Amino acid sequence: MAARKTTSRKPAKKPPCPNCQGGHVLESFQVGGRRKRVSDDRQEALCLTCWGTGEAPTD
Repeated sequence: MAARKTTSRKPAKKPPCPNCQGGHVLESFQVGGRRKRVSDDRQEALCLTCWGTGEAPTD
């Protein structure tokens, strides 16, 4: 008699984060010595909603 193999289920896929695309967002930043001015350029940062996972929070 052959041993019976069990199949495991894949975990349900979480929905994507509503605030970002893939866990990263673009933010503006300040430049200058005394008078800080906002730069026209953007830098990449982690999404604070999902902490860079790209998945919607469960809470």
